[in-house]
Amino acid sequence: MLRCRKGKWKRGKGSHVSFVILIGRILFGLIFIGSGLAGHLQQADATAGYAESRGVSNAKSLVQISGVLILAGGLGVIFGVWADLAALGLVVYTLIAAFMVHHFWTDEDEMTKTMEMSMFMKNLSIAGGGLILFGFLAAAGPAVDFMITDPLFDFDL
Repeated sequence: MLRCRKGKWKRGKGSHVSFVILIGRILFGLIFIGSGLAGHLQQADATAGYAESRGVSNAKSLVQISGVLILAGGLGVIFGVWADLAALGLVVYTLIAAFMVHHFWTDEDEMTKTMEMSMFMKNLSIAGGGLILFGFLAAAGPAVDFMITDPLFDFDL
């Protein structure tokens, strides 16, 4: 288990931080696993149609590639396989999707504008959570339990 003492992460009896982090990793990763499997891979034509309607070219290929990448990223975060890198990759994907697909400022229809703004803000929020997860994992390093591999990045607090 983890405890933070003067900027150092140490294992300590009675601390449940690693378990809380695991639950957070699961919750964070599930949205990408669900979206990657259901939306991007199993329903690729429908998702590509939506992306095309938002001005994305080569939508079907991009939907399928992004589906595999976000599925891998979600699994990496949950299982702790280079979870810091996986979180960072999901941040990059989420920001790209926000600006490429959910560009509400270009919409004229108020209902569409409101829906796309909500999706854009959701993506920004998810990206923010992913950056927090990335930073924490890179700073805590091998002190985080329930991880298959240690993080790739090594930050000091």
